[in-house]
Amino acid sequence: MSASTLVVWDDVFSAYDFGPTHPLRPLRLELTMSLAGQLGVLDKVDVRAPRAAGDDLLELVHDPMYIASVRRAPDDLLGRLSLRWGLGTGDVPVFPRMHEAASLVTGASVDAARAVWEGTHEHAVNLSGGLHHAMRDRASGFCVYDDPAVAIAWLLSAGAQRVAYVDVDVHHGDGVQAAFYDDPRVLTISLHETGMTLFPGTGFSDETGAGHGRGTSVNVALPAGTGDAGWLRAFHAVVPPLLRAFDPQVLVTQHGCDTHALDPLAHLMMSVDGQRVAYRALHGLAHELCDGRWVALGGGGYEPVQVVPRAWTHLLAEVAGTSVDGATPNAWREEAHERGRETAPTALLDGATAAWTPWEPADPLGAEGDRLSRAVDDAIEAARDAVFPAYGLDPLRAQ
Repeated sequence: MSASTLVVWDDVFSAYDFGPTHPLRPLRLELTMSLAGQLGVLDKVDVRAPRAAGDDLLELVHDPMYIASVRRAPDDLLGRLSLRWGLGTGDVPVFPRMHEAASLVTGASVDAARAVWEGTHEHAVNLSGGLHHAMRDRASGFCVYDDPAVAIAWLLSAGAQRVAYVDVDVHHGDGVQAAFYDDPRVLTISLHETGMTLFPGTGFSDETGAGHGRGTSVNVALPAGTGDAGWLRAFHAVVPPLLRAFDPQVLVTQHGCDTHALDPLAHLMMSVDGQRVAYRALHGLAHELCDGRWVALGGGGYEPVQVVPRAWTHLLAEVAGTSVDGATPNAWREEAHERGRETAPTALLDGATAAWTPWEPADPLGAEGDRLSRAVDDAIEAARDAVFPAYGLDPLRAQ
């Protein structure tokens, strides 16, 4: 197998654009690639333009009538037909050539999955992807097509028997969960802010799968205010033991960086430093369990200058087997200031310790305050109680 890393990227991704007042701004991707390029990260990877997903790929997950509706939505002047499919809302406004733009994002994630499965590259990244809220027959949460689900469905069609999906976005990965809720071949794990305080209002511990897929949907619903210490404690208490028990052939990860304290749409309090620790942990698990087969996707992140470029540059560096530290380049800061109209960060990290204490039964975390600590541990214990027995794991013992 090649040790190389593929990054699927083209400026055409900027066409996935809901307009200047929408939170999902193409600027976040453009500034990320600019920062990664100026730091030399892109010199260590293969960069390839995407191929659009055809209807045959989209229909692995989506209803053909929904795909047809997306295609005709820009010409639906009254919007009545589009609204039936979740299009033309405040979250998913219609824009010109929406089908074409969304198909390229989805095709890029399938390209990444194909490169990893066929062994041309060990790791592959599509930062434009990770649009995890789209359902079989409707758009939702800024997402037109569910590219992670389509990429996983392609892997299954290509012969994969066990695919693990880990979603670290602040929002529940509801669309991917729904696509494979009864499929025992796909383990979905989502760590997110609880649906009691954040869209989409789902992702509770009792959502564990159905039929033969019971036990393959895992949700860690964290309380608002959770920072690095609590988030990393929850991650390590749930994700590694379940992945080891499931023994996936491929690891697909979604890296929404809207868990950051500065994100305007959510209420977790992570740092870029803590997010980088999570990337390293997932990288290690990909090598430990999947012979390195790792597909990393983007996702949410709505602070396009202060957070997303730094977080995802660290992700690209991690996937490429390197690291970046120190200051952001002057030229990048000038570009970010000019385009984002705000002072850009001077450092690549936030300077947080990102320290955490391993979970133990009846051992509440003290670093973030008693009430929050107990709520974090309650979320950990609820997730473990719900699914660990299905894998022969004791939910009351550290693994």
